[in-house]
Amino acid sequence: MGASWFEALKDEFEKPYFIKLKKFIAAETAAHTIYPSMGNIYSWSRLTPLDSVRVVVLGQDPYHDVGQAHGLSFSVLPPTKPPGSLKNIYKQLQTDYPNFVPPKSGQVGDLTPLASAGVLFLNTSLTVRAHAASSHAKRGWEVLTSAALRCVASRSTERGVVFMAWGLPAQKALAGLKVDETKHLVLRSAHPSPLSAYRGFLGNAHFRLANEWLEQKYGTEGCIDWEVLSANKKKSVA
Repeated sequence: MGASWFEALKDEFEKPYFIKLKKFIAAETAAHTIYPSMGNIYSWSRLTPLDSVRVVVLGQDPYHDVGQAHGLSFSVLPPTKPPGSLKNIYKQLQTDYPNFVPPKSGQVGDLTPLASAGVLFLNTSLTVRAHAASSHAKRGWEVLTSAALRCVASRSTERGVVFMAWGLPAQKALAGLKVDETKHLVLRSAHPSPLSAYRGFLGNAHFRLANEWLEQKYGTEGCIDWEVLSANKKKSVA
């Protein structure tokens, strides 16, 4: 775990729920294949230090197929093709920023550049058994990730962050935290899954709205370069 997050969450590691969770994960690891790999469970914390968070994208369960999950919600490592939810995220990025071209090669589904730029891609549950969706839900991860979200929401800075709550589970998780919406911006919509994206995710303008709000709070330097993943931007940089 990244140092800033370890310091913020260290009290959680001695609590009964987390000790029980560790035993559960150890037993699961001994008997089954678990995703993401042990070294990647906390990659979100290393890529996005607590004091760098400006946007939170809250997911649910890690991807549960081979070569997908690596510790960031919605993100996959190459050569894995982007799942349907990520394809719809790219579609909305292109709507908000017409110059954005969805990547077609290289780091096609890897959201690490955005995580390094201050976007916290956090799942409410941090592990899953291979090919068994939600198999590690309600085992204790949600308590830890709720504590992580409270750390973000309660930072001493007065400028706040943007929370993107896609789908009812994410919205309920944030509702449980009672996020101060006079300080933070909460953007709600349907989930980007192909099953629900056309019921309100596509067309939500969340990426543009986030930057408009961040510019007011942080100035232009505080905006997220959502186009960092764009195929044409990578080409021009090269």
